[in-house]
Amino acid sequence: MRCSMTAHGMRLAQQSDKSSHAVDMETVISIGSINADFQMRVDEPPGGKETLAGRELIRPSGGKAANVAYLARLLGIESRLIGMVGDDDLAAQALDPLRRAGVDVSRVRVATGHATSVAVILVPPDGKKRIVHVYNANDVWDEAALAALEDEIGAAPRSAVVAVDAEIATDAAALAIRTATRRGLRVVLDPSPTERTSVSPIADLLPELHAITPNNEEATVLTGIEIKDDESAARAADALHARGIALACVKLADGGCVAAFDDSTLFVAATPVAVVDTTGAGDGFTGALSIAVARGAPPEEAVLYAAAVSHWSVTRYGSQAAYPGPDELQPMIERLRGGVRRVPRGQRVHR
Repeated sequence: MRCSMTAHGMRLAQQSDKSSHAVDMETVISIGSINADFQMRVDEPPGGKETLAGRELIRPSGGKAANVAYLARLLGIESRLIGMVGDDDLAAQALDPLRRAGVDVSRVRVATGHATSVAVILVPPDGKKRIVHVYNANDVWDEAALAALEDEIGAAPRSAVVAVDAEIATDAAALAIRTATRRGLRVVLDPSPTERTSVSPIADLLPELHAITPNNEEATVLTGIEIKDDESAARAADALHARGIALACVKLADGGCVAAFDDSTLFVAATPVAVVDTTGAGDGFTGALSIAVARGAPPEEAVLYAAAVSHWSVTRYGSQAAYPGPDELQPMIERLRGGVRRVPRGQRVHR
């Protein structure tokens, strides 16, 4: 394995053999959490019982940034991942599937003396997962790692889209946003967890974003608007757009979404699907939106593309394993297209 040590106990993880550094390629740079997931089915949601019986244990790669990076490569775009793993055996679990998929993981660093982030995911019969997330190395960014992050974004292609989440050290997430926007790169933020994104320094940077992808609960925290229906979701999306965010998408609990951009509000109605597992669906939305933006899609098509990936992913067990390829995705896009409504800002729309 090719590594380089630093004075602060960090080293670079092994580089993907399929990485590319062509300046003019459509590229998504994903910065955020990288996990080793332990996922299982349970016959009932966690509640008062001290012990639940589990089955179908899988140990995939996970984490918001890792999922975005995997999806980008799966859907045929240049994909780079920046984040932290520990110096334990779980790092291979987190990174090897990404390497095999062709994600460039050469910018992932190893935090010596720390464990790789772990997520324990329980999936009950309704598919609505419950997650216990231990951040571990995701939160370990020393001065050398931050300096490297700044350099790596500084060397990114001008056409790159930077997808960021806040399941890493706040200083790192804020630096990623600040550095990318100063270079004129488009940043897509998954604002989770809101305990980190609703306060300084990240909250101060929201006006610099190209796009943001909160779910309804996160949008409520960020805007103070309680989301009960399409109209309240539209007000929340409008409020985020009014702060300077070019494309503000609010993901709804039923799988639909509302987006605000230019002088329009876009409503994408959910279409019925058999929900198996919601793990990674939100990451799929953020990743697909980032891909579409990188490819120059207009906002309406970008949001539709993102909603289609999210819809498809809940029909399979797992996160990365549940994401669709290009041929699988197109029929879902067409199913959703009939439920798309674009209206002038402030006009009432009923599904």
